[in-house]
Amino acid sequence: MTGIARRPLLGSLAALAAGGAAAQQAPPPANELRLGALYPVTGPLALLGDESFRGLELAAEERNAAGGLLGRPIRLAKGDAQEQPQAMAEVRRLATEARVSAILGTFASALSFAATQASELAGMPYFELGAIADAITERGFRFVFRTCPRAADFAREGVNAIPDALCPLLGAPPEGLKLAILHEDGLYGQSLGTAQEAQAKARGLKLLERMAYPLRGADMGGLVQRLRGLGAEVVLHSGYQNDILLFYRALREAAWRPRMVIGGGAGYSLTETARAIGPEFEGTMNVDFTQFAVNERAAPGAAAFAELYQRRYGSEPRSGHSLANFAGARIAFEAMQRAGSLDKDRLRTALLSSDIAEGSTPSGWGARFDEKGQNQRARPSLLQWQGGRLVTVAPAEAAVAALQGRLGARG
Repeated sequence: MTGIARRPLLGSLAALAAGGAAAQQAPPPANELRLGALYPVTGPLALLGDESFRGLELAAEERNAAGGLLGRPIRLAKGDAQEQPQAMAEVRRLATEARVSAILGTFASALSFAATQASELAGMPYFELGAIADAITERGFRFVFRTCPRAADFAREGVNAIPDALCPLLGAPPEGLKLAILHEDGLYGQSLGTAQEAQAKARGLKLLERMAYPLRGADMGGLVQRLRGLGAEVVLHSGYQNDILLFYRALREAAWRPRMVIGGGAGYSLTETARAIGPEFEGTMNVDFTQFAVNERAAPGAAAFAELYQRRYGSEPRSGHSLANFAGARIAFEAMQRAGSLDKDRLRTALLSSDIAEGSTPSGWGARFDEKGQNQRARPSLLQWQGGRLVTVAPAEAAVAALQGRLGARG
């Protein structure tokens, strides 16, 4: 097993709390190691893009406080992308103008799909830390590596929770419960919706309909009326923050709601989403990266990371996306160190030899990569909004609360 899992999280960061700001203002050393950080930091996805970047930033600062990477201090060169052409252009800019040796990112699946295509053509190693569309690692690319779970993993956890955990609470037989799938029509939503549909069929569930909507200009009122007319009891919804807000507003205006909504990560994990919607969001289930209300035995260091985040940014983490990017960046940095250089072939060999046990890192994930560059020891958690907090309800070893079978605050 590599030594990454055993490194104390806060021990090497005492210097950051005292002198981090001053260090950021100092001129960059001549021998710095430049790495690209590509995220949507402006536009509609900026909130989760910035939250994801913060995890990478903290991992880089941790590494620098411990002496750097390959004997050199890390300097992150930021790239910003809102659309696919911009993502490809930013990869080219980071590779040529910023002269980075590798790129890490990206959060949004559509952006990652485009950026990784550009990076592969340039022979640039790319570490995807947060985008989940299965297709990202299904194209035979040699230098694209993903540390987080895939959409297929999200779908499996979300759909299986219906017959295995939710139906007993609702007193409903799984084969009779009416299920609908709702998702935005980008790569993220399409990938997750396709996987959910296949998993629902495999489990013999009654899928009424799968509905896709455009990210901009969606008629959520019409979609809610369609769900109501079908008699949907459970809705699996994959969307970003704004369309989640519109969805719950439409439910309120229709004076109707299903028995349960199960989110597919993204905006369903944001504290800002829960606060904006209010009591109607209580009980909403979600499948996503490891969050902070988690059993420390399954994710040792999650609480320490939240404390570090609070010290660094002056607020609590907004979602587990920062933790996922921190954990993924640690895995990437460790592989770079073992490779002895950022030569892409040596780096691939080092990464594919990673062997980190599950349950030994702050995210709870381990690391074991297949030939496609996909981490096989990363899995999402089943979560639920309870008392204004997103708590872990499964798997059992990570749970801190029991699943509740009610959507909306009790009146």
